[in-house]
Amino acid sequence: MAKAIEITDANFEEIMNSEHPVLVDFWAEWCGPCKMIGPIVEELAGDYEGKAVIGKVDVDSNPAVASQFGIRSIPTLLFFKGGQIVDKQVGAVPKAVLAQKLDAQL
Repeated sequence: MAKAIEITDANFEEIMNSEHPVLVDFWAEWCGPCKMIGPIVEELAGDYEGKAVIGKVDVDSNPAVASQFGIRSIPTLLFFKGGQIVDKQVGAVPKAVLAQKLDAQL
């Protein structure tokens, strides 16, 4: 089963070059709602293997990417297509909401 990719300040640009839609979960270890949505993001990585790129950015370890997108509250999930933000979700939501947003980009 596929796992979410760990996205860092160093590999962010490379991941954005994907021909597939990209879902990025901005999270932190100390964030309660992030822990709730984390397993959902991992499930989506398996569900969308080969169709979309699913990754996670630890905002404490990778402040450059977080500040580039003005991430102020977490979890924030950004949906990219062609390197551009096409959708956004702030806060923990059910898996179906994220799947619907991903499906819209496929």
